[in-house]
Amino acid sequence: MAQARKIAMYVLIVFVLYTIVTSPDRAGDLVKIGFEGVSSAAKGVGEFMTQLVS
Repeated sequence: MAQARKIAMYVLIVFVLYTIVTSPDRAGDLVKIGFEGVSSAAKGVGEFMTQLVS
């Protein structure tokens, strides 16, 4: 099981590096989308906590 996880991680890293090298603009867009998702999730948690305390 640990060996399969290690292989999957290496495949994922190689895929990410390949994507960055072959299409840096698209890779930048994907990173931006990811950060926007994390940001909106954090904002939602903050609003929930504010409403919970009020």
